Amino acid sequence: PAGVTVHTQQQPAFDEALHKPFTYRNLGPFRMGARTSDIAVPDAPAKDHLYTFYVGFWTGGLWKTTNNGTTFEPVFDSQTKLAIGDVAIAPSNANVVWVGTGDAFTSRRSYAGDGVHKSTDAGRTWKRMGLADSHHIARIAIHPTNPDIVYVAAMGHLYSENSERGVFKTTNGGATWEKVLFVNDKIGVIDLVMNPKSPDVLYAATYDKQRLPWQMVNGGPESGIYKTTDGGRAWTRLRGGLPEGRIGRIGLVLFRGNPDILYGVVVYQDPRATAPGAPG
Repeated sequence: PAGVTVHTQQQPAFDEALHKPFTYRNLGPFRMGARTSDIAVPDAPAKDHLYTFYVGFWTGGLWKTTNNGTTFEPVFDSQTKLAIGDVAIAPSNANVVWVGTGDAFTSRRSYAGDGVHKSTDAGRTWKRMGLADSHHIARIAIHPTNPDIVYVAAMGHLYSENSERGVFKTTNGGATWEKVLFVNDKIGVIDLVMNPKSPDVLYAATYDKQRLPWQMVNGGPESGIYKTTDGGRAWTRLRGGLPEGRIGRIGLVLFRGNPDILYGVVVYQDPRATAPGAPG
């Protein structure tokens, strides 16, 4: 209308500093399905490497995303066991995915699995490939150029003794297995890593423990790190500075920049440090 002045105020440009007072918190889920056991990412092709990954849970099965985590779909729910210990993707073929069932955390709430499963179509269908009595699969390592060569680290029965534990190897895609590292029917293997530049070189961590319903006896003299340079035919226990005595769980990782460098995280209970009257 004539004689009326309208004042307009221009909206300020977006300022990132406005978000600083906000904090994020986890909204769940908080039950067993929230316990992630492993994440696997394809090495190639480039698009899959950037946007696709698999997530396994203690009791929540296996989930896959192809859009960098915006959405997930369950890809293992048609199987009989949904406790996942490890997931591995063949470096030379992203369609070949292996799952080891039965989480290897030795908790009272750990559920046994029914061996290893294999998919050749990126998780759409699965076939069980044996090792059913291993119960708890800790790690799967796949040859960098030959997807038929696979190693499996198995903890075995959690509350009892059994012989299907240690490191197993297949050279025919899981049709048959050979037990290549075995300490005894009480000691399982909790971690396994392969040198991607020299795949006949592997390191395995054995775990000496006793799981009772009311107690976890964690550690013993048989926990250690073993090395093979001939694809599992012979193994040598590494010493030369590693702690001895009551050793618990060991975690292994190879430095990607130089796979001759191995890191080990060792749970070590020094009896001198825990004796009555000892400092600390």
